[in-house]
Amino acid sequence: MMRGAVLALTASVAFTGQALAQETFKVGSTPSGVPFTFLDVKTNEIDGVMVDIINAVGAEEGFSTDIEATQWSALIPSLTSGKIDIIAAAMYATEERVKVVAFTDPVYSYGEGLFVPKDDTTAYATLDDLEGKVVGAQVGTAYVAPLQANDKLKEVRVYDTIADIMRDVSLGRIDAGFGDRPIVAYQLSQGASDVRLVPEYESTIVGDVAIAVRQDEPELLARLNSGIAKIKKAGKLDEIVAEWGIE
Repeated sequence: MMRGAVLALTASVAFTGQALAQETFKVGSTPSGVPFTFLDVKTNEIDGVMVDIINAVGAEEGFSTDIEATQWSALIPSLTSGKIDIIAAAMYATEERVKVVAFTDPVYSYGEGLFVPKDDTTAYATLDDLEGKVVGAQVGTAYVAPLQANDKLKEVRVYDTIADIMRDVSLGRIDAGFGDRPIVAYQLSQGASDVRLVPEYESTIVGDVAIAVRQDEPELLARLNSGIAKIKKAGKLDEIVAEWGIE
């Protein structure tokens, strides 16, 4: 009986170790946020800066990831409803979002970029320079409310994706568009659309990008912060950012 008990205990320990080794978290990432998160049509998998970051954190903290393509507007609802465990996307840790989800320490910081038709060579430096213009912004981003609050803009139209905004700017349906500056810059560098990023424009809505979890997951939050600290210290975070060609 003693030998049987020992074997049972050994099997139990082995199973527990195996379960821990195979721990996997469902991670929601958008399919249209190049280069932070996007659908790689060659592999049919989500790839990008934030995917590399969460995987690097997982390597440090002993977990793997199941990356699930999730539309931007569905990220937080999917997290709070339990469909996913983690959000790894180009998401600002805003005051409003902090009321609903818990964010890790920042992994990247940036602001909004302004893009206009290529034949519009005006050096727009501030929102005031866009007086009377119709502009577009992506739904669920931190840019929508401040733009709507600006009484000098004629209209702010809300779109599902940056690609949709770029399309309407290039077709002349709206005068200008706003999006995450590094995402817009990267997409345009890849020949994404017939628009240009205005270099003179100074970002006014600057935020910190962070990974998000449910508010009732303090242990997971601490674990992610531990992994983020490790990859920062080792220089891995800087390597990932550099590999994707963003500043």
